[in-house]
Amino acid sequence: MEARLERLSRDGEPALLTKGRIGLEKESLRVARSGGIALTPHPAALGSPLTHPWLTTDYSEALLEFVTPPFEDFSEVFSCLKGLHLYVHEKLDGEILWATSMPCILSGEQGIPIAEYGDSNPGRMKHVYRVGLGYRYGRVMQVIAGVHFNFSFHDHFWPMYRTLLGSDQELRHFRDAHYMGLVRNLQRYGWLIPYLFGASPAVCKSFFTDKEPDLLVFDDTTYYEPFATSLRMGDIGYQNRKEEGMGVKACYDSLHDYVHSLACATRTPCPVWERIGVKVNGEYRQLNANQLQIENEYYSSVRPKQIPEAMETPSRALLERGIRYVELRSLDVNAYHPLGVDAEQIHFLHLFMLYCLLRDSPLIDALERKEIDRNLLWVAHQGRDSQLKLQRAGKAVLFRDWARELLDAMLPLAELVARQTHKPIYIDTLVQQIAKVEEPETTPSGRMLREMREQGEGFYAFANRLSREQWRHFETQQMEASFRRELDRLSVESLQWQREIEAQERRWRRLPSLIGLGVIVVLAATWVGLFGFLSANSAYGTVRVVTDKYLCDTSQLDLSFPDLSTLSIVRTSDGIELGRMTERNSLPVSLDETPDLVIAALLSAEDSALQKVGELIKLWK
Repeated sequence: MEARLERLSRDGEPALLTKGRIGLEKESLRVARSGGIALTPHPAALGSPLTHPWLTTDYSEALLEFVTPPFEDFSEVFSCLKGLHLYVHEKLDGEILWATSMPCILSGEQGIPIAEYGDSNPGRMKHVYRVGLGYRYGRVMQVIAGVHFNFSFHDHFWPMYRTLLGSDQELRHFRDAHYMGLVRNLQRYGWLIPYLFGASPAVCKSFFTDKEPDLLVFDDTTYYEPFATSLRMGDIGYQNRKEEGMGVKACYDSLHDYVHSLACATRTPCPVWERIGVKVNGEYRQLNANQLQIENEYYSSVRPKQIPEAMETPSRALLERGIRYVELRSLDVNAYHPLGVDAEQIHFLHLFMLYCLLRDSPLIDALERKEIDRNLLWVAHQGRDSQLKLQRAGKAVLFRDWARELLDAMLPLAELVARQTHKPIYIDTLVQQIAKVEEPETTPSGRMLREMREQGEGFYAFANRLSREQWRHFETQQMEASFRRELDRLSVESLQWQREIEAQERRWRRLPSLIGLGVIVVLAATWVGLFGFLSANSAYGTVRVVTDKYLCDTSQLDLSFPDLSTLSIVRTSDGIELGRMTERNSLPVSLDETPDLVIAALLSAEDSALQKVGELIKLWK
């Protein structure tokens, strides 16, 4: 890394290192006056969680998610996040936001309401997907909150960096390869994040409904581990099952390998999930019984991302346009800041991203994959133990030595970025992180346990006190009038957008009786899951029905078309090929020979709904 940094300083444009864009996603539980999870619907005053770009819900109807757009100026990110919190503060009636990652008092699995998104196909898909998560992993685990840090380099950085390294790779492939290298290094050294910023060393006893956990008793209401940093990132947090036939491990060798590994998991049946059932007594329990219902079910501390267009899967978006940004998902909610994250963290994470890009990043073999998983787990549960050792290349290394080695190596980079930005905060935050390694009790997790002991508080009492203090803090803050007007507009428009989607789908379902001529086929595509839409044969050449290995399960959507079953969708030079899953491949046949797949008919029409269908087809093709 030192050589690259020197060349960048001498021959490159180091200022481009400082011009990346960041965005934040922060989850917060709505909590009732009683101290339990709020059972009220998502407030209509906040708009539609299906279509609002900045205010939505995660797993539970009570788990709010604040989403900022990306900004180059980090201060604008905080300004946006603050404005969103102030707006929510104004709209909640008698409820507060919980200040920690680990949840408030819970009343068992059925006391956690699953998020609702309306009656449209994408809304129903999102709900059924969450129902499936509950059956697979339990609802309680899904209401742990976190913060996601989204980062992308400036577009001008990549051609400069390619020239600096003397690469003749096509620019997009160069960018994707180095983003994947960044992702691998974020996994290699990702254990540093829960140590420095983990804030979940304890949990309310109500979190455990079935059996007692392998944790220590702090008091009558609380379990904890004395050296834990982030139980959220440990065994009790959200993770994919590892048993034979259920475990999924993405491959990070290349973007293609990553996409392929997740696509395989979404098509591979899982016997354990099959025992749950897909549709039981008329109710959907999950989208399908595959290892992953959809790609987003795969939990990882970091993801390469591209923004999907209409009806595009995350993987298809990555294959079509490459990596646009990287999402780091291992941040606990900062219990000591009203926004759940502070400037110190953001500037360090920016520095950490730069370090992981500039450092060599070999492929991850099977041994290192196991070491990465173990190291993250050990730091989550034992990170503040001064004798903790991690695994590196088959050898044990003292955690404190390795952590200090990484942070010391980042100092020249911090100095360069500080010079370019005229912001000493990059050096200051690095010094603060080094101090945390030397003094484990100064970490957020150490501070939390110390305060709980000093105040004589269990986890719930501690978190409830902080939550109410932060809620009172928002009462002293003023919201910009222009931002309030913008959020008012988005709330109204998002509700209207959801109503339009639902109304349009009702019109689509009446198409057979409205048209009667021509040919349409209802295709199943995925929009962060599955979404029904129409393909006009007359405008796009031949449409054939074939059997193909690329499958998309649509039966669970119950689109009032009971004959529609598992289809594949493949674009070809001749048009769009559809396939139906059978025991054996078959030769292409005409639509006339498969009337069970011919759902309705479509002609050119002046109806605006039909025009919208055409626009969607263009996007798909």
